[in-house]
Amino acid sequence: MNKHLLPAAVALFVLFGAVSVVSSQTWMQNGAPVKNWVTVASSADGMKLIASDFNTVYTSTNSGANWFSNTTPVYAMAVASSADGNYLAAAGGWIYTSTNGGVNWVQTSSPFQNWQCIACSADGSKLAAGTFSKGIYTSLDHGATWTSNSLPNAYWKAIASSADGVKLVAAAYEDENNQPGTIYVSTNAGATWMQASVPSNRWSAVTSSADGQKLMALGFDAGIHVSTNGGVSWTLTSAIQGGLWNYAASSADGNKLVATHGGSIYTSLDSGTTWMLNNAPYLDWIAVASSADGTRLQAAVYRGGIYTLPIAPLPSLNIAAGDGNAVLSWLVPSTNFALQQKPDLSTTNWVEVTNTPMLNLSNLQNEVILSLSNDSRFFRLATP
Repeated sequence: MNKHLLPAAVALFVLFGAVSVVSSQTWMQNGAPVKNWVTVASSADGMKLIASDFNTVYTSTNSGANWFSNTTPVYAMAVASSADGNYLAAAGGWIYTSTNGGVNWVQTSSPFQNWQCIACSADGSKLAAGTFSKGIYTSLDHGATWTSNSLPNAYWKAIASSADGVKLVAAAYEDENNQPGTIYVSTNAGATWMQASVPSNRWSAVTSSADGQKLMALGFDAGIHVSTNGGVSWTLTSAIQGGLWNYAASSADGNKLVATHGGSIYTSLDSGTTWMLNNAPYLDWIAVASSADGTRLQAAVYRGGIYTLPIAPLPSLNIAAGDGNAVLSWLVPSTNFALQQKPDLSTTNWVEVTNTPMLNLSNLQNEVILSLSNDSRFFRLATP
C-alpha cells in the first residue's frame, strides 16, 4: 500500500458526497403515541431510542417507527443512552438503569432528588446527573455508587458528556437565589469543575462532541454560544439572540447541530457558524436527539408526538498511517456502509474489505486497521 496515494482516494470519495441540504427536507411524525413528552435520547446509529412522558419510559428499536412502553414503574424527567443503545439511564425522583435496552430496569443507589438532566459515556459506565436545587452527582460504575460534586446549589438544567465520560459540561438555569445561572466544565469525570467564561444567563441546554472539545450552550435571550477548546473560550454565533433557545443535540464530531427556538427547529452543518430554519411544524418542542453522524434526528413535542428527520448520510472516510499500519475510520453511520477497495480508479470492480470494523468508544468512529504494503489501493464507503 502506498500511503501517499491514500489521501487522494479518500478525497475523491468525499468529493462525491460533501453537500447535505437540511432545509429542503421535512420532519415527519413517527409512530410514537401522543403524550406529554419531556425527554428523548438516541443510540449512536439512531435506531434505538428512549423517551419519557415523565410517568412512563418508552423505547424504540427502529428509529421511532414502533414504540414499547416499559412495564417497570420508572419515572423520568431525563434519559440517556449508551452508543449501542443497550445501557440506558432514566432520572426522575430516583435514577434507574437498564443493561438490555429498557427491557428491565434497576434502581440505582442515587439519593432521591428532583433530577433534571442526565448524561452517560458511550459505554454507559460513567453517569452524570443534575438536580433542581442541589448540585451535580456522578457515577463511575454504571450507577452502583454516586458522588456529590463540589458545585453550587442551583437549577441544573442540562449536562453533556464526552464519549469517554471524562469531560463534562453542565449548565444552570438559575442559581439558588433565582438569579441567572452559569456553566461549568470538568476534565476529570466530575472530580473537579471550572466555571466557564460565558456570561451568566438562564441556560437551557448544552451539548458536547465525542472528544469533549466542541461544546454548545443555549439560553434565554442569550443566543447560542459555542466552544472549540472544551469550554476554555466561547463564541456567540450568528443565531437569533432574542427569545428562548430550548433544547439541543450534536453529532459526535460536533459539526452537525440541532436546536429548538420556541416552536421552530434550526440546524447547523458547520459547528454553529450558520443556522438554517427547518421545514418542521410550529409546535411545543420539548427535546431533541441526534445520531452520531447527525443524519437521523428526533424531536419530541410536549403535547404531541415525536418527529424524525432522516437525512441521507454522506460519511467521510478518514485515513492515518503509522507503525506499519493504515487506520481507516468513519463516524458510526445511521445507515449500514461497507468499506470497499480496488487497486486503481480505471476499473469498476470494488471489493469489500473483509476486516471487521471495531468501534472506538472514545470518538464513536468505526475503525479498520490494515497492514501497509507496496501496492496502491483506493477505498470508499458504499451501501452493501
